[in-house]
Amino acid sequence: MDSGTLDDLDQRLLHALQLDGRAPLSRVARRLETSERTVARRYRRLRMLGLRIVGQPVPARFGLVRWLLRLTCTPDAAGAVADSLARRPDTSWVTLASGGTELYCALSTRTAGERNALLLRKLARTPQVLSVSAHCMMRIFVGATGTWHATRFRTALPGADSGALLAPLPLDATDRTLFTELARDGRATLPELGKATGRSPSSVQRRLERLRAEGALDLSVDFDPQLLGYHMTTQLWLNVTPAHLRTVGETLATHPDIAFAAATTGRSNLVASGVFRTPDDLYRYIDQRIGALPGIQSMETAPTLREVKRLAPALP
Repeated sequence: MDSGTLDDLDQRLLHALQLDGRAPLSRVARRLETSERTVARRYRRLRMLGLRIVGQPVPARFGLVRWLLRLTCTPDAAGAVADSLARRPDTSWVTLASGGTELYCALSTRTAGERNALLLRKLARTPQVLSVSAHCMMRIFVGATGTWHATRFRTALPGADSGALLAPLPLDATDRTLFTELARDGRATLPELGKATGRSPSSVQRRLERLRAEGALDLSVDFDPQLLGYHMTTQLWLNVTPAHLRTVGETLATHPDIAFAAATTGRSNLVASGVFRTPDDLYRYIDQRIGALPGIQSMETAPTLREVKRLAPALP
């Protein structure tokens, strides 16, 4: 189904779900000034087209460190390596780019041992992996995964990184079960979550309110951008002078074209993921938006060829 079949109401529904992925459809209908029956019908149709609402833990609230891995593989092995990384529970997204020989992977680790087991042993011993660079995400300005979450309508997400140092949030068995169920369906009903956890719906509601209030739970909208006419997903690797790093990162976070932006370690100290309709739109963005920002010394672009894994939260 092409993008022409999605009208303004569909896009406004995606926007409303981005504001609150668990909002009752009756409330969404009032916001959109239409009937609940119409909203329910549109929501079911979007679900059939691949719409997901995914509950994600905020890694920093659980003492996890986020890493971005950049790997170069032999042409015959990149797909297999990407699939292997996608099967790991500690990865949240994996994409193939640059002619199918380069891939990117987001990884969450709690200890240096967990990190080194992958970087220094497993990948280092894989002969088809020609090079590996690991970039610690020091500050995430926008986005949790690097994939597009209705960013044309983005607002501040609950649990967004403010830079504050917070003690890791303790979890019990009920919290862990909630995260597991919400990863499958962020709009799972209170009775469904109660059955999974062995708790009453009111107890589950209080848990959800606590997790969201403490910035531990994000609800993300996952929808194929190509169905909205966006066919050019691109990784942007920028080298920014230190004095302008924060300004550039925070500015990128306000651009609707940018789904993800983070300050990282490594040769490129700012990485972003952008979604555009056409290559010409990407060119205009680089020329008019990136070119106008202060302190950018160099930039590298890498179009995404295939998303192997996306919006799969690494559970704490």
